[in-house]
Amino acid sequence: MTKIFFVLSACLLVACGGKEQDNDRDHDHDHDHEETPDAQVATVSFDEEKALAAGLETQTVRPGTFTQAIKVSGRILAAQGDEQTLVATLPGVVALGKIAFVEGAPVKKGQTLLSLLTGKLPEGDIAVRTRAAYEKAQSEYLRAKELIKDRIISEKEFNQATADYETAQTAFEAIGGVQNGSNGVSICAPMNGYLKNLRVKEGDYVETGHPLATVSRNNRLQLRADVPEKYYNSLPAIRTAYFKTPYSDELQRLDDLNGRLVSFARSTDNDAFYIPVTFEFDNPGAILPGGYVEVYLLSLPRENTLAIPLSSLIEEQGVYSVFLREDKDCYRKQTVRPGADNGAEVEILSGLKAGEVVVTQGAYHLKLASATNALPTHHH
Repeated sequence: MTKIFFVLSACLLVACGGKEQDNDRDHDHDHDHEETPDAQVATVSFDEEKALAAGLETQTVRPGTFTQAIKVSGRILAAQGDEQTLVATLPGVVALGKIAFVEGAPVKKGQTLLSLLTGKLPEGDIAVRTRAAYEKAQSEYLRAKELIKDRIISEKEFNQATADYETAQTAFEAIGGVQNGSNGVSICAPMNGYLKNLRVKEGDYVETGHPLATVSRNNRLQLRADVPEKYYNSLPAIRTAYFKTPYSDELQRLDDLNGRLVSFARSTDNDAFYIPVTFEFDNPGAILPGGYVEVYLLSLPRENTLAIPLSSLIEEQGVYSVFLREDKDCYRKQTVRPGADNGAEVEILSGLKAGEVVVTQGAYHLKLASATNALPTHHH
C-alpha cells in the first residue's frame, strides 16, 4: 500500500511540473507580446497553391530605419512656367477653329485655337484699323529714314516718325499680328500641351484682356501641402513627401518622380492657420493638376524601429492584427498595436518581434479563410 502511495505522489508531481513548464512557456510567449494580453491567436490552414493564387507575399520582421510622417491635406498645382493663359488681344466675337475646343484636347505650338471676329463691331473693325495704321506708320518711317540721310527733314521729324512707327508696331503685335480671312484675329497655342480652364464658347463677345483658355504642358507639377501651424517647428526637418490621389490607391513617392522641396512659408496662409509647403515633381502622366490629395511629409528617420507595410494590417472594430507564417501551409493571426505611419509603412509598438514572418500582401484572403478554415486556438 505504501508503495502504491509513493507512485501516485510521483505522478502528481510530474503532472504539476509539466503544467508549470507549460505556464512558463505561455508566460514567455506573452512576454514577447506583453502589451497585447488579449491577443487571439488562431491558426489558419492555407496551402502553397492557395497562397500563390491569392498573391500572398511575406517578409521577415527586422528592426530598421523608419521615417515618421506628418499627415496633412494638399493640392496638386501646375508648376510655374508650365502653363500659359490665353487672353483676348482685342474686343471681338469668339469663333472656334477646327480643333475640338474641349478640356484635355492636345494642341501644338502655333496651332490656331480660335479667332476673334471684329468686322461687325459698332466701332468698326479694330483689326483692320490697327493693321492699316501699322502699315502707314511703317511706310512713313522708311521714307523718313531715307530723307534724313540727305538732311531733307529735321531730326525732330525723323524722331516723330520713328515713335509713331514703334507705337503702331506695338499695337499690331499686341493683336497677334495675324488676320484671317473672316475679318478676325487668330489666337494660337503658345506651346505644345493640353487645353484646360476654357472660359468662352462659340459666339461669346469678349473685351481686351479677357481670359480665353489655358494651355498646360502637365510635364512638371507642384504639390502644395497645407500644414497646421502646430507643426511649424518640425518643418525644417522635412525632406520629401508621399501623396495619394482620390482616384488611385497607389502611393506616389516624390523621390521616384524627380521631386524636390521648393520652399515652406514663414507665416500662415491668410486666415486659414495653415503653413504652405511646396514641392515640385515630374508628372508621370496620370496625375491631374487642381485635385486635392492626402500628403505625408517625411521628416528625419529613426533607427532600430520595427515597421511593416501598411498592407499587412487588418482592422476589425478598432482592433488591429496581422498574419504570421508558421510554416509553408500554416498562418497565425496576431493582434498588434500600431504606432505612426508614413503612408507606406507603419510602426509596430507591440505584438511583433524580430524574426517573425509577416504577410504583407493578401492578408485579406487569410482573414476570409479564418472564418471557415480556422483550427482550434492554441499557444506556441
